[in-house]
Amino acid sequence: MLAGRARGRWQVPALLFALVWLSCTWFGSWAFNPNSATRLLAAAAIVEKGDARIDDFAEMTIDKALFDGHFYMDKAPGMTLMALPWVALTNAVTDRTSFDIPHRLFDPVAEDFLQLRMRVAVAFTSAILTALAAIALLSLGTGITGSRNAGLFAAVGFAFGTTMWGWSTTYFGHAPATALIAIALWAVWRGTSGGAAGRHALIAGLVLGWAVVIEHSAALTGAPVAIWALWRIRGWAPRLIGRTLAFALLGGVAAAIPLFAYNLAVFGHPFQTGYSGVVGFEGMRQGLFGLTYPKLDILWDILGGKRRGMVWVAPVLVLAPFGIWTLLRDPRTRDIGVMVATGAGIAFLYNAAYVYWDGGNSTGPRHALPAVAYLAIGLAAFWAGANRAEKWLGGGFLAASVAINLAITAAEVQAPHFYAAPLTQHIWPKFLAGDLRTIPDEFWGWSPMAGLGLYLALAGLLAGLLALVWRRDRQASETA
Repeated sequence: MLAGRARGRWQVPALLFALVWLSCTWFGSWAFNPNSATRLLAAAAIVEKGDARIDDFAEMTIDKALFDGHFYMDKAPGMTLMALPWVALTNAVTDRTSFDIPHRLFDPVAEDFLQLRMRVAVAFTSAILTALAAIALLSLGTGITGSRNAGLFAAVGFAFGTTMWGWSTTYFGHAPATALIAIALWAVWRGTSGGAAGRHALIAGLVLGWAVVIEHSAALTGAPVAIWALWRIRGWAPRLIGRTLAFALLGGVAAAIPLFAYNLAVFGHPFQTGYSGVVGFEGMRQGLFGLTYPKLDILWDILGGKRRGMVWVAPVLVLAPFGIWTLLRDPRTRDIGVMVATGAGIAFLYNAAYVYWDGGNSTGPRHALPAVAYLAIGLAAFWAGANRAEKWLGGGFLAASVAINLAITAAEVQAPHFYAAPLTQHIWPKFLAGDLRTIPDEFWGWSPMAGLGLYLALAGLLAGLLALVWRRDRQASETA
C-alpha cells in the first residue's frame, strides 16, 4: 500500500516533466542567432582549444567582446559552461569539430554544425530546467492554495501558455534563468513551511546563484526571492536562522565559483565581464551596461504593445493580477502576494530600463521573462479562488495561450525586429504555411507538418496519461 502511494506521488510530476521536456526539445530555433551562436562558439573554442577566444569565429556573430586585440563571447558564461560537456560529447560522437567547417556566417555546413550542438545542449540544459520548474510550480501552487488543480493550472500556464516554451528551445539565457527563479521560489516555500530548512536553503542559494551566472540581471529579478526568504525566517530561533543562512550562502558560493574562475582565467580578474568589452552596441555604455531608468512608454509596449507586449503572447497572464489580489487580501498569504507582485514588477521595470529593451529579433519581451515565474503563482491563486464561470474563462485563456505559444515555438520565437505586430504579421502566417522547425524535418528528412503531427501525437499521449493519473489520484483522495 505504501509503495503504491509513493509510486503514485511521482507519476504526475514524472509525466509533466516528460511532456514539458519533449515539447522544449522537439522544436528548434535559428542556430545563427548571435545570442545563441556566441555562447556555442565559445563552448566549441574551450572544448577544442582550451581557450575562450573566438577569434576564428569572429565573422560568425555580432555578439562579441574585444579585449587586447582578441574576441570573446560578450555574455555571462553560465550557458556556455553548461554546454561544454554536450559540445564535447557531440564532437566525439560525430567525430567532427569546428576545424572541419567554414567559419562564415550563413554557411549551411556551419549552420548544421551549430544546429546539432545547440539541439543537444538545449535538451540537456534549458529543457530540463524548464521541466523541473514546471514541477516546482505544480508543488508550490498546490501547497499555497491547497488545490491540486490550481497547482496544475499554474504549471501548465507557465510551461505552455507563455513564451517560456519558445525561449526554452533556444540557447539564450532568459528561460533557464527564469526556470531557476521558479525552482528557488519552491525551495524557499518548502523550506519555510515545515520542510528540511537547511537542504532547501542550499537549493535556493545554488539555483539563485546559478541564475546570476547565466544572466547577471537575475541579481535584480531574483532578489525578491531572497528577501522573501529572509522575511519568512525572521521569527525563527537565532541558531536555526544562522544555520539556514549558512546553507543558502554555501549554495550561492558554490554557484559563483565557476563564474569567478571563468572571469579570472579569461580576463585576468574575477569581476571582469564580457559586457565591458562589447563591440558594436554603443548603447551598452549608457548607465550600467545599458541599464538606466524605466520609461513609461516602453513599459506600456512591454505589457500591451502589439510589437512586444506580453499580453499578446501570453493572454493567460491577464488572470494573474486577480490571483495576486486574492493572496494580498488573505493575511496568511499576504507575504507571498507582496513578493509575487514585487518580483513581476521588477522584471518589467528592468526591461523598461534597458537600452535594448525590445530584444532585437524577439517574440514578446524576452528580457522580462522572469516575471512569468512570479505570475505563475498568481495563476494558481486565481484558479483556487475562481467560481465555475471564472474557471471556464480561465480554461479558455489557457487554451488560447497554449495555441499561441505552440505557433510561436514551432514557427519563430525570434521574430524579426521590423514587424509591428509579429504574431499576426509573421508567426501565424509561418505556422499556417508549415514553415516550422522540428526534429523530424531538420534531422530525419520529414516535412515540417509531419514533424508537427508526430509531436501532437506524442504530446497528446503524454497529456492523456497525465489526465488519467490525475483523475485516478483525485478519486483515491476523495475515497480515502
